[in-house]
Amino acid sequence: MASKLVVIIVFILDLIAVGLAIAAEQRRSVGKVVTDNEKTYEYCVYGTDIATSYGAGAFLLLFISQVLIMSASRCFCCGKSLNPGGSRACALLLFLICWVFFLVAEVCLLAASIRNAYHTKYRKMWNIDNPPSCEVIRKGVFAAGAAFTLFTAIVSQFYYVCYSRARDAYQNPSY
Repeated sequence: MASKLVVIIVFILDLIAVGLAIAAEQRRSVGKVVTDNEKTYEYCVYGTDIATSYGAGAFLLLFISQVLIMSASRCFCCGKSLNPGGSRACALLLFLICWVFFLVAEVCLLAASIRNAYHTKYRKMWNIDNPPSCEVIRKGVFAAGAAFTLFTAIVSQFYYVCYSRARDAYQNPSY
C-alpha cells in the first residue's frame, strides 16, 4: 500500500510549485526604453524581478518532491525486486515518463529564471533611430515549466501507486 503521507506531501509540494511557476509567468520582467533627462542616450528600465524568485522556488519544490518520490520508491531499481506483472510494467513506464517530464520542467524553470534575471545594460548614444534592445524572456517559458510540473506531479503519483502495488504483490504472493 502506498504511503498516504508521501502522496499528500508530494501532492502539496507539486501544487505549490505549479502555483509559483504560474505566478512567475504572470510577473516576468518587462523592459522599456527610457531616455535620460539630457536626451543624450537611451537605456532599458525593467519592472519587478520577483518572477526569478518564483521560478527558483518552483524549481526547488519540484526537485524536493521528486527526491521524496524516488527515495520512497528506492528509485525503482534499488531494493528488493518487484513481482512480475502489469503493475511492475506500468510502474516502469511511468518511472521513465516521470523522469522525462521532470527534466523538461526543471530545464524550463531554471532557464526561465536565469534569463528573467538577466537585464541588458548597454545604451544607445546619438542614434535615436535604433533604440536599445530591452531583451526579456519569451512569453510562455514559465508556463511550459508549470505545465510540465503538473504533468510530473500527476505521473509521479501514479508511478508511486503502481510501484507500491507491485512491491506489495511481491511481499504477499497469492499462490
